[in-house]
Amino acid sequence: MKAIIINIGDELLIGQTINTNAAWMGQYLNSFGIEVESTRCISDKGLVIFDEIDVALYKADVVVVTGGLGPTKDDITKHTLCELFQTELVMHEPSYLRVKAFFESRGLPFLKVNEQQALVPASCTVLENMVGTANGMWFERNGHVCVSLPGVPFEMQYLMEHEVVPRIQQKFELPKIVHRTILTQGVGESFIADLLTEWENSLAVEDIHLAYLPSPGMVKLRMSIYGGADESVLNERIRRKEVELLEIVGDFVFGYEKETLQSVLVERLRGEGKTVSFAESCTGGMMAQKLTDVSGASQVFQAGWVVYHAQSKSKELGVDAEIISKYGEISGEVATAMADCARLKSGSDFALSSTGWAGPDGGDEIHGVGTIFVALSTEKATIVKKLKFGKNRMRNREMASDAAFMLLIKEIQK
Repeated sequence: MKAIIINIGDELLIGQTINTNAAWMGQYLNSFGIEVESTRCISDKGLVIFDEIDVALYKADVVVVTGGLGPTKDDITKHTLCELFQTELVMHEPSYLRVKAFFESRGLPFLKVNEQQALVPASCTVLENMVGTANGMWFERNGHVCVSLPGVPFEMQYLMEHEVVPRIQQKFELPKIVHRTILTQGVGESFIADLLTEWENSLAVEDIHLAYLPSPGMVKLRMSIYGGADESVLNERIRRKEVELLEIVGDFVFGYEKETLQSVLVERLRGEGKTVSFAESCTGGMMAQKLTDVSGASQVFQAGWVVYHAQSKSKELGVDAEIISKYGEISGEVATAMADCARLKSGSDFALSSTGWAGPDGGDEIHGVGTIFVALSTEKATIVKKLKFGKNRMRNREMASDAAFMLLIKEIQK
């Protein structure tokens, strides 16, 4: 079962808009056993759109197209599809009434140009968009399917989940597929691959495929198994290899599937009935921001300080000025003092701190750019960790925040 994704838009080609649709669609389709053969990003030109879809329909069972369905003159996807499938645009009355009601409910005028949203190729099956104004469209040619969807991500996702995949499941017999993704932090892809060499070689016996999915500070290990066996049998084969995997790299594992360090941390803190506070310098409030992105953070997050200047570290947080003077702001001793002061000042069970040269400039004769200290203060002891990154400021702040979270997750696991 093969699919080709085609994303239309000059704004994607020139980098004005990041093509997040392709990543989401590829992951979503694959989770149902649909293999994405290729992803194409193309311009808003009729001839290009026509040729790409026409060729793709010969190569893949399903072609999913996004973009070019708006009411303006540069949105020509519907006209091109009419030409490709030798049909014409007609008014879809239910869509007309829905779009009209959409604008009226918001107190907006229903303009003539908006009526075009209800025009659809006569030969398509309309996929009604209940979260926007541009419908999706389903075409069939010689047993192959072409689906055209709006480019707005949340509208595309709604139609994929409620219309497209359910229809694909009805039309085609999809293979069974089981994925298991294990999340690691703090070590690189090559390091993990070296540790897993022998174990990875044993996967062939179970017909399991392993993918390394690296990102800054993190490596996802995704095991996949395809087959006609009962899903419970496939899951059991994956589970056996996962147990072996954890015996080898368990110290670096923090979660599974779509979890994040911050979601795992909130869950672990809630489970233990514990709280945390932050004292941040180079991360500039990123730890607090990441944690409060998670629903339920209010139950575990006590307080946070962004103390960027040496003076504020002493005045606002209470760090002894002599420690800063003796060891320098960028030091394990100052990171330790920051974490201890934050924990005592807030009354939280744990406190995390950061201080360092985030880059791309800075550094001194002792510590170069990318040197960051993170510390974890607990009632029993304070753990400090020295990190060494490159010169990418945002990446360094992200990885330092994640490393601090990992310190606390592992402490709670103990």
